Amino acid sequence: MKTTHQFFIGDARKNNQIPSESVDLVVTSPPYPMIQMWDEVFSNQDPKTRQAMENQDGLLAFECMNQLLDRVWDEVYRVLKFGGFACINIGDAVRTLNDHFMLYTNHSRILNFMLKKGFTPLPAIIWRKQTNAPNKFMGSGMLPAGAYVTLEHEYILILRKGGKRLFLKEEDKLHRHKSAFFWEERNQWFSDIWMDLKGTVQKLNEKDVRKRSAAFPFELPYRLICMYSNHGDMVFDPFLGMGTTMLAAMATGRNSMGVELEKHFCEPIISRMKTAVDVSNSRISNRLESHIDFISQRIKSGKPIKHINTHYGFPVITAQEQNLMIHSLSSIYQTGDCSFEITYSDQPQDEFCRTWPADNMIVDKPSKKKKPENKIRKPIQLELL
Repeated sequence: MKTTHQFFIGDARKNNQIPSESVDLVVTSPPYPMIQMWDEVFSNQDPKTRQAMENQDGLLAFECMNQLLDRVWDEVYRVLKFGGFACINIGDAVRTLNDHFMLYTNHSRILNFMLKKGFTPLPAIIWRKQTNAPNKFMGSGMLPAGAYVTLEHEYILILRKGGKRLFLKEEDKLHRHKSAFFWEERNQWFSDIWMDLKGTVQKLNEKDVRKRSAAFPFELPYRLICMYSNHGDMVFDPFLGMGTTMLAAMATGRNSMGVELEKHFCEPIISRMKTAVDVSNSRISNRLESHIDFISQRIKSGKPIKHINTHYGFPVITAQEQNLMIHSLSSIYQTGDCSFEITYSDQPQDEFCRTWPADNMIVDKPSKKKKPENKIRKPIQLELL
């Protein structure tokens, strides 16, 4: 198996290189309007935004910044296939302008625009960010009627273009089953509150890159890509930043494209992509080890296990996990200035393949159901017949 990955330095509002309806999944995190570190980025693109900030007009600046993002969301809708998903990590902002402190609700502004655009909103995820800051409380300290609730969460908006994605071809069905995730992962990932993801600390050398980088942790796009796409799908990030989404796409056996406005990010992105094999295989090993630990604990507790994975030979909880396979990365090649090709192993990892003793398999006793012909019907049922 092979995947291809390419990024462009340019404006995400003008994605002429990306054909319409060519993308299966968008995973991204835009610059957050009304967060001070992004003021320059927004102001450089729009004189109205700069003027609003100079005039300390918070509401006008908030709207101007979001109107810039609207043009990117237009492009996201254009490039997505029908049935494709857009996952947008966004945080709200609090700010004092003209001696007036207030909340700027970025997530609701984006969601409102996406609804008008035609997206179908699905239940969102709240990312509860961990913080140990001793001075995280705002306002009047211990005195009432003057303190403010601290923002310690962000949103991951989940939107779909059109109706459910259909898998009609046998090849598509096969890819879908091989792309399955473990039962215990499903229980964790599809919760609407994520509390186990830590923000990322980056070691960046270039001053311009360090100043403007606010990357989300690798695990965030990794999960979303596993949840909302299949092996071989195309993933797109219009705000590529340090390339975290592209790295996660490599790790999950998806193709990817990205756009980044800042040319200073080019070399750091390339350097990071070259770590893909080690980073990806480490995460894959962790997933498989975690599953084996989970199964071992379940066997000890006497809970039922009904199925065996055909590739690895270890027990799984559901029939949908029987063909699950997580491909290790074999190599990465830089095929152009900003493009890469990944090759994957077609064999399961030897260290996780094993034969489990038959007595470890616990199967629920089948329930005794009456055959349809022997079922006694009630008078009301006979009347309906």
